[in-house]
Order: sequence, then C-alpha cells, then structure tokens
Amino acid sequence: MFKGFLSAKGEHMSDIVIRHVTPEDAAALHRIYGQPDTQASTLHLPNASLQMWHARLATPQPNAHLLVACIDEEVVGQCALHTEERARRRHVASLGMGVDDRYRQRGVGTALMREMVSLCDNWLQVSRMELTVFVDNGPAIALYQRFGFEIEGTAKGFAMRHGELIDAHYMARVKA
Repeated sequence: MFKGFLSAKGEHMSDIVIRHVTPEDAAALHRIYGQPDTQASTLHLPNASLQMWHARLATPQPNAHLLVACIDEEVVGQCALHTEERARRRHVASLGMGVDDRYRQRGVGTALMREMVSLCDNWLQVSRMELTVFVDNGPAIALYQRFGFEIEGTAKGFAMRHGELIDAHYMARVKA
C-alpha cells in the first residue's frame, strides 16, 4: 500500500491501495478510459462498451498482470503489464496505464509504477519494461523517467487522435 498523498491544495488524502483487478472493476475502468483526456492519452477508442470491459476482465490473457489503484475503495487508476511469450523475449514486458482525471498528479501513477517495477524486478524475471507514450504527454514521460525509463526513439505518426496522426516515444527501462 502506498501511504497517503496530498491533494492539489496540499491537504492530506486517503491511502492508495494497489490490488489485482477483478471482474467487478469493469464499470470503473469503463468510466476511467471513457474520460476524454484518458482516452486521448491511450490507444483506447472513444465510446467503448461496458460489455467489452466485462469480457476483457472475465477472461484475462494468461500473460497479463492487471493492477488497479484504489482510494477509499474507489478504483482511480489501472496499470497493465503483458509479458512476452516468445522464448527469446521472455525477459520483456510491455506496460500501459490510465489514471482518473480527478486523481492525476496525486501519486496514483507513482504507486502503480512502483508496484509494477517491483513485480518485474523481484518476481517475474523481467529485465526490460517497454511502453509507448504520446510525445505531448509530459507528466507521463516524467513519471516513467523517474522509474528509470529512457526514450529510445520516436515513432512519427504513431496513432490517430482527433483526426490527426500523433507521434509517440518508445521508452524502456532495462534492469542493470
């Protein structure tokens, strides 16, 4: 558990609890990834159905490690880690994350990243964590860099967002 954090106004808030996702979290994830800014900062499409989230959580992929961050039992963030199945890339995992608009810059992403890095370093034998992040997502880039991720390259026209192609950085953290 990540102990406490401060609100934007500097007031003490409740503890952030990190736990494994459950099928009952489908509505909360539907809400988080349906927020315009969260949707635009990820590869999720707008107007995803609640049924899609129920199906995704009911039958998770065997190589997926899905965590949520909760404050006062409300799901306020999610992080997904997918380990590689191919023999020569079993040391690699890819990462994706979304945080509720109301809880950004309050420690939720830090708590999720801390847990995922620990999982990779101490339990999964993952020595390379990879992700993509849109070049205009400064707060996310800064968070990843605090955990040792480095920009390895930039993909021009990586994904469509609001009718235009947006560049993304390839970032990775390699455990020494």
